[in-house]
Amino acid sequence: MPYIKAHYHPFLFVLITMCAMAELGLTAYLISVGNESQNWPSARYHSLLILFEFNAVWTTLFGAAYMLWIVDASSIVWLAITSALWGAAAGTMHNTRTGGNCNWIPNSSGFVDGVLSCDQPQELSVSRCRETLTVEAVGWVLFGLCILTLLATCLWVRTSKRGYVSDSHRLV
Repeated sequence: MPYIKAHYHPFLFVLITMCAMAELGLTAYLISVGNESQNWPSARYHSLLILFEFNAVWTTLFGAAYMLWIVDASSIVWLAITSALWGAAAGTMHNTRTGGNCNWIPNSSGFVDGVLSCDQPQELSVSRCRETLTVEAVGWVLFGLCILTLLATCLWVRTSKRGYVSDSHRLV
């Protein structure tokens, strides 16, 4: 199993860090545009974008630190906390927005009657609805990657402890 640890760990943390950077850019853009136009469907939506932004910064910083082995602590605790943050954010965003069809929203705002609705027709350009769906989708991807990395790390810890015990018995 040491072969697996040496090869999967950096790859998964690179994926996590890159997805977090993409989420960081998208949420920063949405927050900036919303602040400029003062066009928020609700205070909850604005707060959710800030939560996604925090999660993206948290994941980018710590993911890069683990990827580069700057932090020498166990990644299991960090992965559990990060998984909980991404799961909560993506689940809350899923319950906050309405619908999933973005073809009915005007491109100018993305909101219908002050609600971010994804059930009205619109042109083929990118709307706030599609951007919000992307924020949620990347959040779910990050949640899944963190869970996958957490499970793989737990599996590696479990198998490496068994190997270590059996090796010590051979030496005696």
